Amino acid sequence: MKIKEIKLFMIKMPLKMPFSTSLGTVIEREAIIIEVINQDGVKGYGEVVAFSTPWYTEETIQTSYHMLKDFLIPLVFKTPIEQPNEIEKRFRSIRGNHMAKAGLETAIWDLFSKVNQSPLWRYINGTRSEVPAGVVVGSNCIKDALSQIETYLYEGYKRVKVKIKPGSDFQLLKEIRRQFPFLPLMADANSAYTLNDIALLKALDEFNLLMIEQPLAVDDIVEHSRLQQEIKTPVCLDESIVTYHDAESAIKLQSCRVINIKIGRVGGLNNAIAIHDLCQRNGIQVWCGGMIEYGISRAFNIALSTLKGFSIPGDLSASSRFWEEDIILPFVEINNGKIDAPLSPGIGFELNQKRMDQVTYYSETFSNI
Repeated sequence: MKIKEIKLFMIKMPLKMPFSTSLGTVIEREAIIIEVINQDGVKGYGEVVAFSTPWYTEETIQTSYHMLKDFLIPLVFKTPIEQPNEIEKRFRSIRGNHMAKAGLETAIWDLFSKVNQSPLWRYINGTRSEVPAGVVVGSNCIKDALSQIETYLYEGYKRVKVKIKPGSDFQLLKEIRRQFPFLPLMADANSAYTLNDIALLKALDEFNLLMIEQPLAVDDIVEHSRLQQEIKTPVCLDESIVTYHDAESAIKLQSCRVINIKIGRVGGLNNAIAIHDLCQRNGIQVWCGGMIEYGISRAFNIALSTLKGFSIPGDLSASSRFWEEDIILPFVEINNGKIDAPLSPGIGFELNQKRMDQVTYYSETFSNI
């Protein structure tokens, strides 16, 4: 298949409410929407989920745009593509920049599944037609967190994740457990702790958490191994798992019992599937993490979550969780705590062109002459 044209759309939209972590608060979300068009005019879509500043990873929207324009798009144009999994190999000559790579690679997966008249989740051998949905509570205020949880449970979400950090952890979880004793609950630390906090983290064992996500440094695997030996709560690695090799190392060192797979963080759908398969072979649970993304990235998360190993509800909230109006149609909705995998070819959603026009502040087209 020859890619004839690639378009980049820079978009920006305010969140319905601020989203706080130990690393900062997100009020407005930028993204790059990628449209790839083949020689027959079929279009595929991807989304770059880097943030405006390098607080989650070193990538930003601006660095991603540079990588796409000057390096990754020329590599895609270089020769025709036989299969979408070729793109990950083609991008290996460029170090890092996983979110830029994932945005373009996923657009090509969408394109190929449309050409093959297959829903993406079936194209990647997904096994379930609906996936359970979890939600993230990003608030440091106990009263506000409890109110959000009550609302989300009423809306049908099956699992809740709360953000924690020193000074906003034990008491927050204690109050949540008091009010919701049987809630499937997990805590995300975003690397807010060190091994000096082992006693504090051991104290959280009493709350019967599904897991504690990324408690230690973003680039650590070794110290998480020691921590997992000391606490009963399963450790989940997020930021530490950037490559397949990272996942292999974490498994060998017994650094975690759960891995959060984010398509953008690991460089694309091909790598995400490979890490899923590795975890399946080694008895490690996986779940799909979210990036406060728009509907295109969310559609890929839904497809990924149909794979057999995704037994824990992912961050697959409805479009209305973050946005007054999403950039896809139909909007992602939760029904009885689950999301139906779409049956239309590709990601199964169309671009909400009116909304895209409203939120796009810059665009550029690249042609493969």
